[in-house]
Amino acid sequence: MPLSVVFCGTPRFAVPTLEKLVEVGFRVPLVVTQPDRPKGRGLELVASPVKQSALHLNLPLTQPEKIKTNDDLRAQLTNLKPDAIIVVGYGRIIPQWMLDLPRLGNINLHASLLPKYRGAAPIQWAIARGERVTGVTTMRIDAGLDTGDILQQRELEIRTEDTAETIAPRLAAIGAELMVETLRGMEAGSIHPHPQDHSQASLAPILKKEDGLMDFSCTAAEIFNRIRGFQPWPGVYTKFRGKNLQVWKATPAEEPVVAGELRVSGDRLLIGCAKTTSLELVELQLEGKRRTLARDFLHGYRIQTGEKLG
Repeated sequence: MPLSVVFCGTPRFAVPTLEKLVEVGFRVPLVVTQPDRPKGRGLELVASPVKQSALHLNLPLTQPEKIKTNDDLRAQLTNLKPDAIIVVGYGRIIPQWMLDLPRLGNINLHASLLPKYRGAAPIQWAIARGERVTGVTTMRIDAGLDTGDILQQRELEIRTEDTAETIAPRLAAIGAELMVETLRGMEAGSIHPHPQDHSQASLAPILKKEDGLMDFSCTAAEIFNRIRGFQPWPGVYTKFRGKNLQVWKATPAEEPVVAGELRVSGDRLLIGCAKTTSLELVELQLEGKRRTLARDFLHGYRIQTGEKLG
């Protein structure tokens, strides 16, 4: 008899794991995801990526507003008697009654090499802080924030050109494989959970709009990493002639430039950062305008060396 697993997840990152569990033959008697949320200018209700996947796979689905004191959900899960509950980016704290329910426990796929980058935005903060390697962790969920015992881990190189958008699908894919391997290993008794070293923990808090504000007391490398990490939101932005300016792409440059000042170098546009470092701006978007290459922006606004951002 194949293992029975209830799946709790919401974002696109969780979809490959759900699909892989079904593909390899696990029974998924229920998918739990967040309620449809209003989105876009028209605020139309939009189903989560996990809901869309569950409907495509013809899986039973529920979308509770709350789970901690939800007697109906508790009765439903108790009757299902799942071997494990799988949690991938669900977006709710798992209550103790759920932790106690399945014999193999509640297993989480987390997009970092725990104990590094506990929290809501591990992919973004790992890139923003200049890590060269990230990965995924399967762990047993406990009452803390990403503090449970580690089951398995897989590393993934962060390439210089990677952004949060490019690396997330790769992490999701290896995470899906790892979850299958973890479940099979736990059922076979070949995986031995080990506690995290809490002294090595770092946090990856939920992103706020102000995290993307360009800070010219940071070096070019630090700002470059934030540009890569904070895509698509909040991005990295500053002010130009009193309007918001989003910096979509940039690359560290060799020329020393005064922090916060622009320098025109032929068709290139440089901005000074801390410690006489500089960034070459590559793709920009002025408030109310389309994204544009820096050279077109430079000529369109007749930018002069010495103008300031911020």
